[in-house]
Amino acid sequence: MNTVWIWQAQLDRSLGEDVIGYDVEAADGSVGTVIRLSPVPGYDHLVIDAGVWKFGRSVVVPAGMVTAVDAGARVIRVGCTKEQIKDAPRFERDQDTGDLFYLRGLGRYYESLVTPVE
Repeated sequence: MNTVWIWQAQLDRSLGEDVIGYDVEAADGSVGTVIRLSPVPGYDHLVIDAGVWKFGRSVVVPAGMVTAVDAGARVIRVGCTKEQIKDAPRFERDQDTGDLFYLRGLGRYYESLVTPVE
């Protein structure tokens, strides 16, 4: 099972449309703002507007990378760095978030960040 797409148990819930507009914080600082959630069942993810001054594009982060949600502060924390997010397979078009080929490649990349290499 590809766990990078599954919300972590400690979150107590899957995230819904209520998190659109939340800030996203990586281990080393701000990534951007949530603008959309996954349109593909089984591939839960966030689409984040990283702004022109950061990565110059939007980025996609699988749900399993979310480590905490602070509803009061409207912040989502992810368990990777800004550089790791920037190095992920590039999100080019809105259709990419529904493209299984793109999502599988993205999943392999993020799984490599959390799976120990033997």
